[in-house]
Formats: sequence, C-alpha cells, structure tokens
Amino acid sequence: METLSIVSALLPIAVLFGFILDQVIGDPRSWPHPVVGIGNLIAYLERQLNLGTPQLRRRNGVLLTILVVGGSYLLTWAAVLAAKTLHPLLGFGLTTYFIFTTLASKSLLDAGQSVLVPLLKGDLTEARTRLSWLVSRDTSNLSEGELARGTVETLAENFVDGILSPLFYAALGGAPLAMAFKAVSTLDSMVGYRNERYEEFGWFSARTDDWANYLPARLSVPILLLAGWFRGMSVGHAYRMWKRDASGHPSPNGGNPESVVAGLLGIRLGGINIYHGRTHHRAEMGDALHPVGATDIARCRQLVQTATWLSLLPALVIAYLMI
Repeated sequence: METLSIVSALLPIAVLFGFILDQVIGDPRSWPHPVVGIGNLIAYLERQLNLGTPQLRRRNGVLLTILVVGGSYLLTWAAVLAAKTLHPLLGFGLTTYFIFTTLASKSLLDAGQSVLVPLLKGDLTEARTRLSWLVSRDTSNLSEGELARGTVETLAENFVDGILSPLFYAALGGAPLAMAFKAVSTLDSMVGYRNERYEEFGWFSARTDDWANYLPARLSVPILLLAGWFRGMSVGHAYRMWKRDASGHPSPNGGNPESVVAGLLGIRLGGINIYHGRTHHRAEMGDALHPVGATDIARCRQLVQTATWLSLLPALVIAYLMI
C-alpha cells in the first residue's frame, strides 16, 4: 500500500511528462494506441447492438456507453495497478504513457498545418482533401475562405475535446479517468450523429460527451482569452463575442471556444455547411472584421499552442490537490 501511495503522489509528474511527450512526439502511427482498441470495440458492439426497434436501439445505446466507458476505466485502472504492484517505476511509466495517448495537441496543430500549407500554395484541391480528413462536411467546392473557416473551427472546438478535457480528467483522476473520457469522445465521434442509423442508438453517447466536456469548455474561455492577451489580440472584443454568440451554437459546449477564437481573430465563424448533400446553417460566431483567410489558420495555431501550455498549470495544480 505504501508503494501505491508513493506512485499516486507522482501523478503531477506523470501529467507533466505525458504532456511533454505529446508536445514532442505527437501520435506515432507505429506505436500501440489504446484509442485504436476502444474504436475497434465500439465498432464490434455497434454491429451487435444497433438492431431492432427504435426503443431497443435507444436502450442498447445506453448499454454501449456504459460498457465502453466503464470498461476503458476499469481496464486502465487494472493495468496501472498491476504495473504499480510489480514496480513503482513501471506503474509511473504506464500512467505517463496512458495520459500521453489521450492528448492530441501536436496532432491537432499538425492537422491545421496540413490544410494551411496547400492553401498558401494556392492548391485548393489538396487543401479540400486535407480538410475532408478533419470534418464531416462536404469540402469538394469550398473556397479559400471557407477552407480557412472550417480549419479554424476544427482547431477551436478540438482544443477542448483533444487537449483541455483529457488534461483536466488526467489531473482529476489519473490515467483511468483520462482514458474513460477518451472513450466518451471516441463514442461521440463514431456513433453520436443525428441520422437514421445513429439517431436513437447514439443519443446517449452524444449526451455523455456533452456532459463530460461541460466544465472544460467553460474553462477554455479564460484560458483562450489569456492566450489571446499574450498574443496581443483584442481580448475585450473576444469577451463580447463570447457573451453574445456562445449560446447560439448547436452544441452546448462548442460555442465557448469558437466564439472566443472568432473574437480574438476578428473573423466570423459558422454559416452555411453541406452535410451529405443537405445544406445546414450553423450559428454564426463573431464579427467579420476582415475576410477569413489562410493567415487566420496560422494565427489560430499559435493561439491554440499558447492556450495549450497555459492549460498545463491548472492541470498540475489539480493533480497536486488530488494526491
């Protein structure tokens, strides 16, 4: 028990090391990744459970979320416990690795860069292809401004999903809670859609994702504003855009980072998007002080990078308090 307590006391260091690994290494495709296993499990269970009447599929969707999220937590907890029992350093190392795999800072910034580079070269075809890997909207006919808008929206929203939330849960409950959050996020990305196949089956997964991101999404507001201040952006204008526009977003969480980022960059996000041939109007965030362009992707990447490092301090404080 004394050994386990000593290893638990190292949680802030594990969070720090996991964070740094993500900054330096990112997401090496050749490495074993727990999220791939979570995705495979979801795909298998979806085939087995997404059957029958709408009422049955709705109940099975609840069961899916419980099995995947609960299983991810318990398996991670058991693996870390077994490693700690064998040797404290092994437990610390495995905790650090699991936390590292839940973070996506470098991969998110790299994704933004992958669209920015062809845009700067004027290669809209390649930029459309790259953005299509990041979003579910139709990108085949998007202009430069629309491509830039879609990339900025992705960077803003995924700052919460891919960086702040897993960091928050890692600090709060170590690797098991961080992995449970990652299971929630993966469920939402795979079955949390409002279409014929997933409307009933994925509703609980989508709601769970909303609940899990509720606090981090609101914590993102002061962090992004502070990052904007460091970057010399208009913090007062961004705050006004957040107060005015955040609640209009279709997601209970997405409007928080998106409205702040729109205000800091002085652009308008949202508007017309096409999904599977159907046109949707997404709530608009911010005022169009200038047209959206490739430069805004570069500025947004810098903003998110600064906000990511600023997120580390409260995470370490929380981890220390949880010892």
